[in-house]
Amino acid sequence: MEEVLDKRGLEDRIIEVLKTIFDPEIPVDIYELGLIYNVKVDEEANATVEMTLTSPSCPVAESMPAEVEEKVAGTMGVKSAKVDLTFDPPWEKDMMSEEAQLELGFM
Repeated sequence: MEEVLDKRGLEDRIIEVLKTIFDPEIPVDIYELGLIYNVKVDEEANATVEMTLTSPSCPVAESMPAEVEEKVAGTMGVKSAKVDLTFDPPWEKDMMSEEAQLELGFM
């Protein structure tokens, strides 16, 4: 049971790090923007982040996943980090948190 709590705590810590990364074109962090689909940590503290971009032709298509991977890898307690970039399902504005939608004037 304690191991599950450790993994969950590490996943929560990673989410806090993800909330410090912003899409340069939108003044909302990538987590609240809904670009992060999943955060998983295995028993050896290797992290995998499944994420998308607002569009496949996004100007940060190369730099954003690398930044996410670097910052997650630098999170205390994380042994390694890998980003899986996907466009399935495609990102839509409904994926944003209510806070992000309010910030951007969608609500």
